[in-house]
Amino acid sequence: MVLEIILIIVGIAVVLWGADRFTDGACSLARMLNVSELVIGLTIVSLGTSLPEFIVSLMSVLRHSSDMSVGNILGSNIFNILVIIGASSVMRTIKVRDLQLRQHFATCLLVSCALWLFASTNGTIERWEGFLLAAFFCVYIYKTYKIAADDKKTAAQASDTSQSSSKEESMWKPIGLIAIGMAALVIGGRVLVENAAAFAREIGISESVIGMTILAGGTSLPELATSVIAARKGSYGLSLGNAIGSNIFNVAFVIGACATILPMPVTEITLVDWYVFVGSVVLTWFVASTGHKLEKKEGVLLLMVYLAYLIWILFNPQIIKMLNI
Repeated sequence: MVLEIILIIVGIAVVLWGADRFTDGACSLARMLNVSELVIGLTIVSLGTSLPEFIVSLMSVLRHSSDMSVGNILGSNIFNILVIIGASSVMRTIKVRDLQLRQHFATCLLVSCALWLFASTNGTIERWEGFLLAAFFCVYIYKTYKIAADDKKTAAQASDTSQSSSKEESMWKPIGLIAIGMAALVIGGRVLVENAAAFAREIGISESVIGMTILAGGTSLPELATSVIAARKGSYGLSLGNAIGSNIFNVAFVIGACATILPMPVTEITLVDWYVFVGSVVLTWFVASTGHKLEKKEGVLLLMVYLAYLIWILFNPQIIKMLNI
């Protein structure tokens, strides 16, 4: 058991290190291509910081632990919305005044509700449902890219001629970082999933709870670090876009790709988990739309909701007993 705990920590560390390398490389590449900050947050950074969830979920599905996979995504998305946006707004007021951000909140809510519907119809996310989510993700990325292309036409023209040769040479560095990061994510993800599953079985904890706590918190650390640092620097688009984009990526691409490979039975996710999963998006969208900003008090509210949920999933049998008394 001690060895498994050590390997879980090692796996998380390797996954985080890989995500950091990948994100650095992806961001450098995106800036060379003149992609806007908002779009970097919604696509490149959220993709890079969500790769741990993808690797962990894919490994879980291949090991026929789909409850751990779905639990990891639900837990990560709840963590992204309540903890990451909450902590970022505690650090500094986040202004929400961009129409595109509000559209992405709606997209996040849409894919969250779709996942709940797919999982609750017959207790399994089928291949065709996974394919539908993945196809939706492709459309989402294309539309976001089109917005980026329209926004950055002038900047692309300004820096095109003079630096083309130096850009070609320097592109090898971000590409190398992306490759190294991907390798670390695959190795770390495998170590993390194998030992987390073994640890869960040994101590009698359900795989969904492990997925929504240890794995969700561990794989969401890249998003937390990226968003909090971005918020402190006043990069509102990157901070909020990272959290929302990661949630869309997690559901539409990660679950979509995993379910397309193998149907995913979902038996251990409770109604409370689904309520918090969808409700956290609604709550954050609501508080963000009042005054078009997220202030410290609203950030504290989001963090308190997450703390209450964490206490519930860890101690719900004892809480139910107390309420019955």
